Amino acid sequence: MDETRGTLALYTTIYPGVERYLRDWYRSVLAQTDQTYQLWIGLDALDIRSVVNAMGGEPKATWVMAEPGETPAQIRQRAFEQITAVYDGVVLVDSDDILHSTRVAAARAALAQSDLNACALRLVDQQGHYLGLDFELPLGQEAEFVLPRNNIFGLSNTAFRSDLLRRCLPIPAEVELVDWFLATRAWLCGACLSFDRTARMDYRQHGHNMVQVRYPLSTQQIVQDTARVRVHFQHLRALGCSENHQMRRWAELEETASEVDRFYQRVVLEPTRLQSYVQTLNALKPAAVWWSSVAHPALRDLWVF
Repeated sequence: MDETRGTLALYTTIYPGVERYLRDWYRSVLAQTDQTYQLWIGLDALDIRSVVNAMGGEPKATWVMAEPGETPAQIRQRAFEQITAVYDGVVLVDSDDILHSTRVAAARAALAQSDLNACALRLVDQQGHYLGLDFELPLGQEAEFVLPRNNIFGLSNTAFRSDLLRRCLPIPAEVELVDWFLATRAWLCGACLSFDRTARMDYRQHGHNMVQVRYPLSTQQIVQDTARVRVHFQHLRALGCSENHQMRRWAELEETASEVDRFYQRVVLEPTRLQSYVQTLNALKPAAVWWSSVAHPALRDLWVF
């Protein structure tokens, strides 16, 4: 995609529970140094008027309204189908977070060089105060080596070229971890991945976050995370290896999924071993990437025997 001429969409989904954050989010959208994009908003179980009131202004947006009975994955599927048919790329943001002023401009520049890009995130609390921790790619590691075990490409910090995103669709209706599902499909296809180590989003931490990256973690959190990770790999394996996939990467995905299953059987289902795992993990404090809580490689001795 040409950095100066490529057309971009900026997409978010708005759903019940984020209304209190929408004013800050919308102000950050209006403050972008690059305003040559089209805003798209998926709306789940809310009406446009109440959302506009919460924002404190009416955006020039294309609205994708949830249909009765649709899952969050289905809303995004319909929006992405429409966006990728019209635009060269799409920048994904969460509606409870805050964009830094260069988010769109930096994403546009990154997509001139790569198919899929993510930026670092600055963790803040519900009031927007910095928590002293950034979500970022571990030093010395390349973006492609985080997958498939963990994820750094979230719905808050990611930008896709449309030709790649089309190849990663459709999203099955039951998929909960849409971001990781799409990023893993992109990785399987051999896409060019990149990571911007400059934080260009404030990532708000609250009780409704899908996954926690702040330590310490509880045993209940590990149980919940493991359940979600296992289902994630089940969805991917159900697709089967296609001609678009790199065989070496598909084999790595299969191996990782099998290891997560062993972790579940030998740690999660064993209370004493699970307690030992959580205590050791909390002392270790791994890098703040998503799903590093499950089957962490540094603790393999607890389930590989």
